[in-house]
Amino acid sequence: MPRPAFLRDSEFTPLHGFTTRHAGVSSAAYASLNLGLSSGDERQLVETNRDLLLAEIGFERANVCSFDQVHGKRVVVATSQTWFEHEADAVVTADPNLLLVVSAADCLPILFFDPVSGAVGAAHAGWRGTVAGIAAEVVETLQREYGADPSRLSVSIGPGIGACCYEVSDDVIGEFTAAGFSSACFHPGRAEKRHLDLVRANREVLARAGVPQDAVRSLDRCTSCESELFYSHRRDSGKTGRMWGFISARG
Repeated sequence: MPRPAFLRDSEFTPLHGFTTRHAGVSSAAYASLNLGLSSGDERQLVETNRDLLLAEIGFERANVCSFDQVHGKRVVVATSQTWFEHEADAVVTADPNLLLVVSAADCLPILFFDPVSGAVGAAHAGWRGTVAGIAAEVVETLQREYGADPSRLSVSIGPGIGACCYEVSDDVIGEFTAAGFSSACFHPGRAEKRHLDLVRANREVLARAGVPQDAVRSLDRCTSCESELFYSHRRDSGKTGRMWGFISARG
C-alpha cells in the first residue's frame, strides 16, 4: 500500500501537513487520496484514504477535530474530539492529543501556531470566509483562549487556487472593496474580468489582526494549475476530491 503524500512548510514547527492527491485508493476523477466524503466518491474508499493518512502521521480517528464547513467565520475551540458535530470554518486547541483538520479543493487551508502556549489553529478560507475575516477570528480566538500574542504567531498558508486562475465576478470584487481590501488583491483577467488573489487578501486580514508579515508564509501552490498534484473544484467543474490541511499541538 502506498504511503500518503503531503506537503510541509519547512519553517513551520508543529506537526502539520497539506495533503496532495497522491498515494490513496480512489480512482478516476478522485484519484487517489480523496479525503472528502461529500465529493461523490465511494464512502469506503474515502474512509480507507483517511485511515491511511492518519496511520502515516500517528493519529487515531477518535482524536480528529473537523466540522461541516459553511464558508463562514465561526471558530470552534476544541477540548475533545469533534467529528462533524459543528458548522464552522476554523478550529483551535492546545491539546496535543488532538488533530485539527480542514478540507479544501481550491479554498485556502491556513494553519496557525503560538510558540508560547503551544496552541494551534486551522482555518478554511474561500472568498466568503476571507472577506468575512476568518483568519482574524482565529487570531482573536487564540488570544482570548490561550493568551496568544498576535505578534508572536506563526502562520502557514497551504495550496489553493491562485490569482492566475481565480476569475471572480464584479459582485465579489465589490464585496472585497467594500471591506477595505487593497487593489493589490485583484489582477486583470480575460476581457474586463478580474482575478482574486486569496493569499494576498488573507495576508491583509492577518496584518490587520496584528500578525507580522514575515511570520506569514505561503506555499504558493495553485490547485487549479497543478492538476497532477492537487484537486480543484473550479478546474474540474465540481467533480473532484478533497484535500486536508492538518495540524497538532503535539509538535
